[in-house]
Formats: sequence, C-alpha cells, structure tokens
Amino acid sequence: MRSAIRSNHSVRLPPEQRVRANKWRNFERIFSDGSRELRYIREIIYGKKRALRYWEITTDIETVPENSTWYVMTEIPGVLAKEVGNLYGNRTWIEYGFRQSKNELGWADFRVTQYSQIEKWWEIVCSAYLMIGLYTRYNTAVNSPTSSPRSSSAKNFSLLHRFEQHQNWDEKNGWQSHLNNLRLILQPLISFNLIQQWLKVFPIPQLSTGLARLRALMNFYPNPFSYLINESELLFYSAA
Repeated sequence: MRSAIRSNHSVRLPPEQRVRANKWRNFERIFSDGSRELRYIREIIYGKKRALRYWEITTDIETVPENSTWYVMTEIPGVLAKEVGNLYGNRTWIEYGFRQSKNELGWADFRVTQYSQIEKWWEIVCSAYLMIGLYTRYNTAVNSPTSSPRSSSAKNFSLLHRFEQHQNWDEKNGWQSHLNNLRLILQPLISFNLIQQWLKVFPIPQLSTGLARLRALMNFYPNPFSYLINESELLFYSAA
C-alpha cells in the first residue's frame, strides 16, 4: 500500500523519540511514455523504524518547491528508496482507471442522503463491477489458444454467433463493451419480470412460452454466471 499524505501529517511519539530524515538520494522517474526525469527522495523516520514508512519526494532539494514535492507513506515490505517514486507514479493511472469505472458504473449517480442507502447503492455498483471484471477474465480465457475443448466447442457453436446480430451488440473487447453486451443479455429477464404480473391477469400462452424460450437462449450465452443448457434443449428452442 502507498498513499500521499499532507506535509502537516503528524505521528504521535514517546518523549524520548525524535523525527529524523535520511540523506537525499536521486532516482530516475520513468513515465508511461518511456521518458525519464531526475527526482530526489529521502526517508522520514518517526522514532524507531516500523512497517509503516514515510518518504519525501521532490524535484529540487535546494528549494523543495511545494507544487512538485510529495509526502508518501508505504508499508510494502523491503521496498527500496529508488522504487518508491515510480511505484507512487502508478497512482495517477490507477485513479484514472477508477474514475472511468465509477463514471460508467454510476458510483457517483446515487440520489440518496442516508449512509445506509448509499452503502446499498455501492454494493450494487461493486457487484456490477465484479461481474464485468470476472466476465472479462472469463472471455479472455475462452478466446485464448489454451482454452478448454468444452469452451472452444461452445464458442464455435453456430448459435452463439447469432448474439452478435443484435443491432446494439458491441464487438470490441473492452470492459465497457462487455458491460453493454451483458445488459443486452439481461434484457429478456428484466422484461419478463416487468410483464409477468400482467400475464397472470391476461394469460397469453404463446407469449409466456416465447419469453421462456428467449430466456433459455440467453442462458446459453457463455459467461461465469449462467449455465449452458444442453444441446438438445437448445435445438428445441432455436427450432421452435
């Protein structure tokens, strides 16, 4: 774990212990485009050394400019001074990824004020994000050269490709595309749940049977959360 802290961050120490700083060391800050810049880092030790360690990183040890100096704490076992700066540099991209995920999945879209309600909304968002994450891993494994025979046969089964004929299907391989496609797969189930009460009032056997067949076809779509119906059932539903 690593995180930035404010310059006025305080640590409680016994009276006999003191705060000291090690000598500055230089290191190369390597950016995502491969470019490099010289940076300086030193460890700030509060009393005795412990698992939680504090670091100061700057671009200029003479002036220590406020807008390009960072205070970082980490508890990575055995981390070296030259590694901390570049590890912390990944934070920007991690935050960028989380921001995109939160915006797409609606993390900030709740319209409730009670904390218990916000927690429930977060549970829904996190569950959706987990589902997309697991499906992305599953889809990558299925499409890999070492995928299992069962996965390969299901993948190559002709009916599977009919899903891609939906006008809103996204053939890209990003997690946003998977989210879009899984939403399409869930539509028949959601639609059935919305109208099933009306089917009790106005029974329409053909509609009930048709929706049941459509739901069964959706279950054929390969993902970690649905089961594969056997081939005889699938042929029955597709031929009907």
